[in-house]
Amino acid sequence: MTYLTPQKIAEITNGQYIGDESLLNVRVMGAVRDNRDVQQGNLFVCIRGERVDGHSFANSAFDSGASCCLAEIEIPDAKGPYVLVTSTLKAIKKLGGYYRSLFNIPVIGITGSVGKTTTKEMTAAVLGTKLNVLKTPENMNNELGVPLTLLSLDETYETAVIEMGVSEFGEMSRLAEMVRPDIFIMTKIGYSHLDNFGDLNGVLRAKSEAFKFMKSTGTAVLNGDDDLLRDYDPGIRKVTFGIHEHNDYRAENVCIENNNETLFDIVNCSVRYKLRVPSYGSHLVLCALAAAATGRLLGLSYEDIAQGLLSYAPVGGRANLTDTGFITLINDCYNSNPNSVEAALSSLSMLPQRHVAILGDMLGLGEQSSQLHVDVGSFAARCNIDCLICCGDMAESIFKGFKSAGGNEAAAYYFKTKAELISALPGLVQKGDSVLIKASHGMKFEELLPYLEGSFY
Repeated sequence: MTYLTPQKIAEITNGQYIGDESLLNVRVMGAVRDNRDVQQGNLFVCIRGERVDGHSFANSAFDSGASCCLAEIEIPDAKGPYVLVTSTLKAIKKLGGYYRSLFNIPVIGITGSVGKTTTKEMTAAVLGTKLNVLKTPENMNNELGVPLTLLSLDETYETAVIEMGVSEFGEMSRLAEMVRPDIFIMTKIGYSHLDNFGDLNGVLRAKSEAFKFMKSTGTAVLNGDDDLLRDYDPGIRKVTFGIHEHNDYRAENVCIENNNETLFDIVNCSVRYKLRVPSYGSHLVLCALAAAATGRLLGLSYEDIAQGLLSYAPVGGRANLTDTGFITLINDCYNSNPNSVEAALSSLSMLPQRHVAILGDMLGLGEQSSQLHVDVGSFAARCNIDCLICCGDMAESIFKGFKSAGGNEAAAYYFKTKAELISALPGLVQKGDSVLIKASHGMKFEELLPYLEGSFY
C-alpha cells in the first residue's frame, strides 16, 4: 500500500515542506498531538490549545523520534522537517480522510447519546476474537481524535471501530467524511447537547448526517427500542437490536448475577444463545446486542461473540462496580444525561441491597433542562430508590421531582455544594448499601470517590 511521507503530507494538505530535501520521502507512521506520546516515525501535530501551544514542543517531539511535524507557524531551529499549513486541525482531517481511503477493511462507526464508548469497547472485544482491531483510544471521538485514530492504521489491522461524538450540526458530516463507515451503529437518540440540537429530532438529524457518506452496500445497526430509530429509514440496509420482539436481535431473560455480571439470551430468528457480560448493569445489554449484531454481519459465530463479551472491561468512570468492604460502589460519574441516569437507576434497582443514588447536575440540556431534571427525579421514585442524594444547582429539580412523584421524602436530601454533601455522607450511607454516583463530567463528582471508597471506617 501507499504510505505517508513529508512530501505526500504537504501535497494532501496544500502545505509547504520546510527542511532537509533528503528527508522528503521518509516514512511517517502514525500521528500524535502530545510530544510525550511520540514513537519512532510519528507525525507530531502542533495544536494551539487554550493553555499550551504544541509548537513549543516540536523539537522535543523530534528528540523522541518524530519523522515530521505539522505546524501553523515556522519552528525556529527545527531539528527535523515540518509541513507548514494554515490550520493544523483542518490539515489533520484531510490526512485522516486520505489515509483511511488507502485501507480496504470494514470500518465500523459508532454514535449515540449514551453508550458510545461501551459499545465501542464491546464491539472491539467481539471482533477481536477473530480479527486484529483498531479502536478509538479512550474518548478520542472528536474532530481531532478521529483522524489521529485513523492515522494509526497499518497493514496489520483487519477492521477498525471508530467512536464518533458530536455536539453541533455539521460535525458528524466532517467526521463521517473521514471515517466512511461500512457499518454505522446508533445506540440511542437521547437528551444530549440540546443547547445546540434543540430537541430529539435535532439530535437524530445531526447524528444521521453520517449516512450521506456511506456506500449503498453499507449497513445501519440501530436501536430498535428507540422511538425515533425504530421507524427511521437510513436509505441502506437496516438491522435493529433491542428488548422488544420486533427487533432483529433481541435480549430476553436479563438478570444481574453476583452484583457484577449481566446475563441474557440473545434471540435472532430461531437462534437463541446465552451471553454473559462480566460487568454490572442491565443497560449493558443494548451495547452487547449492537456488538453481537455487528459480529454476525462480519461472519462471527455466537461462540466467538460470547468469548469476546467475556473479555470486555468497563472504561474508567463508566459504571465501575467496586466492593469497598463497606458498600457496593457504582462509579458512573464520567458523564450524565437523562437517558444514562435512568439506565443507571434501573440497573441499581436490580441489586439486592439498599439502593442509594447520589445524583448531580446534567449539563447541556438547554431550555428543557429544568423539566428533564424533574423527570429524572420522578423516575428515581418509580425505581423505588431507598435514598436519593442530590447536589448542584439543577439537581434541586431532581430532588423536587422525586418528592412530587411519591418518593420517600424522609430519605431524600439536597445539597447545593459538594462540600456540604461530603460532610453529611457518613450519616447518609450505611454498611451494605449499593451506592450509585452519577453527574455530568463538569460537576467533577470524582472528587467524592475517596470519601465513598474509604467508606467512613
